[in-house]
Amino acid sequence: MTSHPSLSSLLPQTPLIRKAKIEKVQPHKWSAGLLLFSLAAAPTIMPLIVVSGLPTSGKSTRAKQLYDYLAGRVAETNPPKYRLHLISDDGLSISRAVYDLAPETLRLHTRSANSSEKDARAALYGAVKRVLSDKDFVILDGLNYIKGWRYQLHCEAKAVRTPSCILRVACSPDQARKVNSERLRQAGSPPTSTGSELLDADSSHAQQRSASGAGAAEPYEQHNWDNLVFRYEEPNPMTRWDSPLFAVLWEDDEAQTKRTFDDLWDAMAGEGRKVVKPNQSTIQRGRDAGGDYLYILERETQDIVKTILEQQGEEGGGNIRIPLNTGDKDDATVELPAGKRVGLPQLQRLRRAFVSLNRGGIGLDSVGNMASKGMREVFVKYLNDAFEKDE
Repeated sequence: MTSHPSLSSLLPQTPLIRKAKIEKVQPHKWSAGLLLFSLAAAPTIMPLIVVSGLPTSGKSTRAKQLYDYLAGRVAETNPPKYRLHLISDDGLSISRAVYDLAPETLRLHTRSANSSEKDARAALYGAVKRVLSDKDFVILDGLNYIKGWRYQLHCEAKAVRTPSCILRVACSPDQARKVNSERLRQAGSPPTSTGSELLDADSSHAQQRSASGAGAAEPYEQHNWDNLVFRYEEPNPMTRWDSPLFAVLWEDDEAQTKRTFDDLWDAMAGEGRKVVKPNQSTIQRGRDAGGDYLYILERETQDIVKTILEQQGEEGGGNIRIPLNTGDKDDATVELPAGKRVGLPQLQRLRRAFVSLNRGGIGLDSVGNMASKGMREVFVKYLNDAFEKDE
């Protein structure tokens, strides 16, 4: 097999990135459908693994190798309790053409230049969200070239308290171009002159990949491939959504690839893995038996306003007892300002301000479990603080 130069200069210098000598990468062709298997697993938290790289750089090959590796690791423990998922463009029947932003290729009814790409990402996002949990290993095989998209996936994983990482498939643009040019040739679409020259420079290598099944994969049109390479935003291990970052090179042989996968397993599912704590912004609010969070917030604050108007005296002032709907605490007390009566406009203004501040649950003690008792208690404290400032 023809040797290739080292690609270490293409990668960020980080201890988590692995480098090795060259051997052969065996590409695979995926059939339509989502791969879902029930497997055993030792760890208690299952991560999301996002595969990223240039188009035709061997991502699907590495994703399949990772899938086989994880299948072996999680099958070592019985009884079966966990599942392993591989989600990809090919698995969801997403064509390469959806990433083509050339104006001449757009249909007349297309709402925007990148609408098809957005729809494709929405399909991938929905597939990931349906299976992501603390009992599922999820491998997302795709370009994943936009850092904002990787951040969205990171937040989704954090919301369910499961770790995430990036597996960077490193390949030089020239090498990836050769693969795409060979696929275009086999599909009957002539590549650009640059692609033909690169293909001629390494025809023997292309023939090896063709014999192994690489040519059966759907190619990118050359202008589409060039555009995707230009738009690719490389993962940065200094950002939290791209960390931890692992990498396998085009030249990595089976032994080196296994070492990288071992490092990934230790970081994501081993004893030294970090506990994932969701941020306030990623916490999904709980539900009360009486309805959802916003409905309960409106209902309970309205009820307290009504109670104050009914019980306060003609001259104003005094204390109003507010039941908290629970037996483990005494009723809360609203301390009205002395010497004046609190009217409905003032109470409604304070209520609307409180609802606006706490619409997302920020500031409430029982975050994540927004029961009515917690809302009533916090609203009473808010009213007392507001009345005290007005005195």
